[in-house]
Amino acid sequence: MLPHAHETWFVHHPEDYPLDWGALTRPSVLVGVALVVVVAAVWRGAARHVVAPELPPLRGLGRFAVWVPRLLAIHLGASLLLLAADRMVLAPMVEAPKGIGGTALLVPQVVAGLLLVSGRLVPLAAGAVVVAGPVLWGLAGTEALLSCLVLVGISGFLLLVPPEPSLGGRAQLTPQSLRVAALVLRLGTAGSLITLAVAEKLANPAMAHAMLVQKPVLDLLSPLGVGPDGFALFAGCVEVLFALLVLSGATPQVVALVAAVPFTATLLVFGGTELVGHLPVYGVLLALLLLGSREYTSHEVSRLREPAAAHA
Repeated sequence: MLPHAHETWFVHHPEDYPLDWGALTRPSVLVGVALVVVVAAVWRGAARHVVAPELPPLRGLGRFAVWVPRLLAIHLGASLLLLAADRMVLAPMVEAPKGIGGTALLVPQVVAGLLLVSGRLVPLAAGAVVVAGPVLWGLAGTEALLSCLVLVGISGFLLLVPPEPSLGGRAQLTPQSLRVAALVLRLGTAGSLITLAVAEKLANPAMAHAMLVQKPVLDLLSPLGVGPDGFALFAGCVEVLFALLVLSGATPQVVALVAAVPFTATLLVFGGTELVGHLPVYGVLLALLLLGSREYTSHEVSRLREPAAAHA
């Protein structure tokens, strides 16, 4: 199975698969996670010797870096609107209560989505997404809140580096604001990926097994003799690896393109729900690709090398 389909969105009766924290102490999990940490550390160390942008044919994309906040706002806003249309609060696994009260709960989400897509009052809309955290926690608990940290990361980025209507939607990418905003974006995205890796795979191999039974086409490892537990371990470790690579900020172009492969491939199996749920992540990967295609902005993402010219 490609490791980025969120089983909680699709597996039948996810409440039947509680977390097994003891599973995290299995030797295979500890070794797998340790190897992933080593790979991420080696990746960042090697990236110190790579001149940004690391993929010269994509250097031309750097001119669009000033549009990153606008693109992130569109991805986040469209996700909020599409989720609201299906009566979902911030994530596909959180359904709004039936009745007038549940519908009223979706109104702020729709307003925030419209503002983000239109590019108007983006900091206000982004702030509303952040303060919606307690609502999400009250509806679905801590796991759902942590899995949506990517939304907080995007919102934090937009609060620090908003698109400027006076500049036609472009943004002023000053070193100080971009540096902090990129860190917030990476932290939120990595937090979501690690949460999902633990909650759906590493600490919940039973859910991963159930997903394979429900969608046997996803089991790409069985021809290699890998059983359900091995699948859960592999998928979870790969997800943690992507989280750490995003968090490191190293070679953002390469990380964005590689991570886009599994996130996109699962659309063939899960369709529209997967697309809506992953829109914020697609926005983050696009942001990393564009910021990584310009020496100055790539430096502010990775903090590895001094740029030749530090100006927006």
